[in-house]
Amino acid sequence: MANLSVNICGVEFKNPVISASGTYGFGREFNELYDIGLIGGISTKGLTLEPRLGNPVPRIAESRGVILNAVGLQNPGVEHFIKNDLEWLKSTGTRIIANVAGKTLDDYKNICARLDGLVDMIELNISCPNVKSGGMAFGIKPQSVEEVTAVAKSGLKKTPLIIKLSPNVESIAVNAKSAENGGADCISLINTLTGMTIDIERRRPIIANNTGGVSGAGVKPIAVRMVYEASQAVKIPVIGMGGITCAEDAIEFLMAGATAVQVGTANFTNPYAMPQIIDGLNAWCDSHGVKNVSELTGTLQLNGK
Repeated sequence: MANLSVNICGVEFKNPVISASGTYGFGREFNELYDIGLIGGISTKGLTLEPRLGNPVPRIAESRGVILNAVGLQNPGVEHFIKNDLEWLKSTGTRIIANVAGKTLDDYKNICARLDGLVDMIELNISCPNVKSGGMAFGIKPQSVEEVTAVAKSGLKKTPLIIKLSPNVESIAVNAKSAENGGADCISLINTLTGMTIDIERRRPIIANNTGGVSGAGVKPIAVRMVYEASQAVKIPVIGMGGITCAEDAIEFLMAGATAVQVGTANFTNPYAMPQIIDGLNAWCDSHGVKNVSELTGTLQLNGK
């Protein structure tokens, strides 16, 4: 069997398959189906300083090859997570990535400081609206990407920082570089694209919020391209995600430049997706003579070169 372990910013993952935030809760439900210690890591449900109820329903809709969601970061708050979920997650033996969000720069700094040293890594969701800047997401402009990264990093002394990049930008490469310049230890991408689906009988958007984040198998080619562009722009590790449903999908992301991958929407349609992807990675590496899965990272060769 191949060696599937990967090292990200000094953190050793038993394999490169990590659950994507917002699709796996805190892992308890999936642990009823299989030992979640099998997977490389968990990126938790997005956490905020205070509990949030989220957006009105309906807030999830299905379309061909994708789903849309506008859940609105419903979560119990960081203190509830620390008190009720953190120790249990540690007991599973999987790596813990705390996904965090905020409305202001201070929110990001404070929640990072609160979690510093308690989890293996922190992943910053910067697709949230900045309430002090007219509601534009922190992750849209390169300058704000660098600023929020630097502020969050200033609250950390022990825990590596991942910046989760929005795809709804002019240049993913420029924003990736801005995150690196702000002090990010790693980047992850892509977060969801913005989309809409319409109930043609009511002539209204299906989602109460009108628009939602698009994820699922249909976004994979876009995500692979962005991971490649981002990985070419930075020297820090990249975690790729977006439409991964099988081992072959994950291998595409690794070849495009990712060190590890996150699996999200596939968990809804197939709750055993991640263990199956891990098994598939083993089988593919064995059949292709690959001893270490890390050997695949960044091996893409463009046509014509």
